[in-house]
Amino acid sequence: MKTRREFLTKTGMGLVAAAVAAETAAAAQAGGSNAPPPAQEPAGMPPAFGTATAVGPEVTAGTFAEAEKLVQAELNPRDREQAAGTWRVNMAPLYERRVGPRKMELQEGLAPWSRWNPVLPGKKAGPERERFVRSSAAAGPLPANDADIAFAPVTQLSRWIESRKLSSERLTNIYLKRLEEFTPQLRCVITLTREHALAQARQADTEISAGKYRGPLHGIPWGAKDLLDTAGIATTYGAEPLRNRVPKTDAAVVRKLNEAGAVLVAKLSLGALALNDIWFGGQTMNPWLLEEGASGSSAGPGAATAAGLVGFSIGSETGGSIVSPSMRCGVTGLRPTYGRVARTGAMTLCWSLDKLGPMTRSVEDALLVLQAISGPDAGDVNSVAGKLDFDASVSVKGLRVGYFPAWMKENPATEVDRAALETVKKLGMTPVEVSLPNWPYDSLQLILFAEGAAAFEELTLTHGVDQLKMQTPDSWPNLFRQARFLSAVDFVQADRMRRKVAEEMGRIFSEVDLLLVPSLRDEMLTITNFTGHPSLTLRAGFVEVAEARSDWAPDPAHPLPKFSPPRRVPHGVTLIGRLFDEGTLGQAGLALEKSFAVSRERPKGF
Repeated sequence: MKTRREFLTKTGMGLVAAAVAAETAAAAQAGGSNAPPPAQEPAGMPPAFGTATAVGPEVTAGTFAEAEKLVQAELNPRDREQAAGTWRVNMAPLYERRVGPRKMELQEGLAPWSRWNPVLPGKKAGPERERFVRSSAAAGPLPANDADIAFAPVTQLSRWIESRKLSSERLTNIYLKRLEEFTPQLRCVITLTREHALAQARQADTEISAGKYRGPLHGIPWGAKDLLDTAGIATTYGAEPLRNRVPKTDAAVVRKLNEAGAVLVAKLSLGALALNDIWFGGQTMNPWLLEEGASGSSAGPGAATAAGLVGFSIGSETGGSIVSPSMRCGVTGLRPTYGRVARTGAMTLCWSLDKLGPMTRSVEDALLVLQAISGPDAGDVNSVAGKLDFDASVSVKGLRVGYFPAWMKENPATEVDRAALETVKKLGMTPVEVSLPNWPYDSLQLILFAEGAAAFEELTLTHGVDQLKMQTPDSWPNLFRQARFLSAVDFVQADRMRRKVAEEMGRIFSEVDLLLVPSLRDEMLTITNFTGHPSLTLRAGFVEVAEARSDWAPDPAHPLPKFSPPRRVPHGVTLIGRLFDEGTLGQAGLALEKSFAVSRERPKGF
């Protein structure tokens, strides 16, 4: 006797016709007809695939032949006919959540059930102890010039505020003035929070005067990438259809920084919906080279921090959005281990990839901020507790620094990258050659596109994305539309590939303590964002460029500016650390920063 599934497979459209006839009979009976009731299934019959009511538009074998081009999988003519004949009872009903009749809303903040855990089964990650030892160097006398104060790192600013050589209110006014002066050039501010900032600064001064010093971020003005919710203050995601969005509560990171006594002076620009550097107010520009964009999507945090408009900033990264603007603008960017910093109240692009981290003017500043914002929050199911072991005075001698020999000899590596490898040796660290399999790592990006399209499904299907300034082939509107046609099977296979890549990274980190890589090496940007490993990008020197750089695909109709003679711009290197081992990254970065001795140079005109 055939099972119901076997029966469906062998009878094809005959069963569809029978199902439709049964529906018609049932409808007639409900309307008072004398039609006989439908036959009852025998007791004990399990539910079966392919027994739903036929729904959705008619499809043909030709429909499948065309769709095969999208997923690059080929059916033979017989299989095509069978697939087309049963699509409306097998697969089309699965879209009911979206097309109805029982539509189901998936509210903002609802995370997927499956979660990415960067720590492989049976492995431990991170230090055993919690320790944070700041550098002991005195801040020195307070400069007479406001610009010199503005460009000082948080390590100095905090000492001046703690010793009451500098008030938070004065420092806040310095930054507010600079934000107003330079924003027209840089287009890095979406919302200036003047009154909010001054109220926080006055509160900080009152507390510090009363002996209630909260720590090194107390009274320090900062800027938030405008995808972090701020209660009563617009949070726009840089996107035209959301420019009037005003949240009611603070993001977890904003709340933690409020608790640390930091002063929010501005909501900083980001490429719309966290892609590149163009938002509804225009393009955010690089303070070092005003003819080019700041890179993104943490464009505002990169530009504002580099130009001395904030003490520090918070950026986010899904696939390079902290690393790239840190490189372009010559600042320090720390992308934490996935899960270390809670993302509650931050815009979701990709649940299994998004990370929040500090962008600063020095390595130690980045660790100071990371300490304040780390920790889990109930609103982010992927956030976890992780210890931070950092001691600014620890020797880095003996640390094993992995590097990829071939990568150091080809673009995008420069003489600055190669010199950094020599500096590793001078500091007593041990370079170790490492390698990775020659796999198609970009195949992992299928996960990014699918999750991003899911996060902004409603905005895409209601044509809200049509309002975005950028409507190029490589911008979100087109990519979100295209992602609907990615294969679910390939999504699962990419997820399995992700675990395999994580195992390879686990192998590498059994051989070394950290990696030194060219910051914008595509494979490593992709791999480490998907495996969740932390990275620290810091200025290591300068290079010359003869043409402006861009995050966007080349457009022959709009060539980029060329320079003769070439322009001098900062260039950084990136350290990749073990999972939850940002302390070692910071210690190595601090030693390299001191040896490079280039972190204090400023962009001209600021």
